[in-house]
Amino acid sequence: MSSDRETLKAAFLAKAGFGDARRELLSGDASTRVYERLHRGDERFIFMDQPPALESVVCPPGAGEAERIALGYNAAARLAAGSVAAFVATAAYLRARGLSAPAVLAHDIEAGLAVLEDLGEGLYATLIAEGQDEVPLYEAAVDVQVALHAESPPDVLTAEGGVSWPLLTYDTLALKIATDTFLEWWPKFAGMPAFGPEAVAEWDALWAPVWVRGEAGASVFTHRDYHAQNLLWLPGRDGVARVGLLDFQDALRAHPAWDLTHLLQDARRDVSPELEQAMLDRYLAARPQVDRAAFVADYRALAASNAARILGRVFARQALLGRAHYESYMPRTWRYLERNLQDPALAGLKAWFDKYVPPEFRR
Repeated sequence: MSSDRETLKAAFLAKAGFGDARRELLSGDASTRVYERLHRGDERFIFMDQPPALESVVCPPGAGEAERIALGYNAAARLAAGSVAAFVATAAYLRARGLSAPAVLAHDIEAGLAVLEDLGEGLYATLIAEGQDEVPLYEAAVDVQVALHAESPPDVLTAEGGVSWPLLTYDTLALKIATDTFLEWWPKFAGMPAFGPEAVAEWDALWAPVWVRGEAGASVFTHRDYHAQNLLWLPGRDGVARVGLLDFQDALRAHPAWDLTHLLQDARRDVSPELEQAMLDRYLAARPQVDRAAFVADYRALAASNAARILGRVFARQALLGRAHYESYMPRTWRYLERNLQDPALAGLKAWFDKYVPPEFRR
């Protein structure tokens, strides 16, 4: 960390009234954010550092496809860029609906700094690994989805102090570019030849209807990274507020199946087919107006698209950058992908993977 950045952080904390707090660095992930826990007497808080210069430009509202592609991956496919403004505005939206996003106690948008409520250490992934029954946790997480999907979100999220952030749509272009990262990164990781023009043309033709359906169904607030390492269990609260929400700053308007694919096909922990089916049943029972067959078809197709994205952009790319632990997640993600491809409606995609990525190149 540069001395200039550290000086900026210390000045921010002093101005916000946390200058005397003891700072404890927390373990990070693959993002450009850094988190610390602040200790002030018996109180604890979270200090978020999101250096703006480490992210490429976010998608400007109303930008055309050519402009987005020219601006880079964040603008074209991710649509977000880890902005503190996005976090602040999204937290306000979630809290206004009775959900447990952390309260933002201080922030500096331009500097990329914020002090947050500390929701504790009860991560779903940790609690389940320690033996806690996973079913009530997943039921509550599904109920959060039901609550969020009960209304159409605004085009712009706002918070006190004039903070705002556009809620962009996870559209066909974003879905395509994200899924296409499998074509770029998997051959490099697996040591196989690059996909030729025929394979790419078949890929585009097979996935295009999936991406179009994803955009057509984009109607609800979507966390975007909704899984057991971003959810906290808060048993002292009631109802949907028992689920603490983290890392939602990449939120978009997307298909209602999207967050469920992350939750129920979690790349970092096994979710059994039985639990997945039970939670889909719970969600659909709570939303009887939803066409079950159409929803499940979209869920399987979008989950397959997401698995391909994760295998390419996230896991293969990170492994090639030297983060070898991502390789341990790959077999699970392949199992999810293969499970989705058993859907007869995805037979063409199954045949594509069988032809161009045979078992010896899936690991």
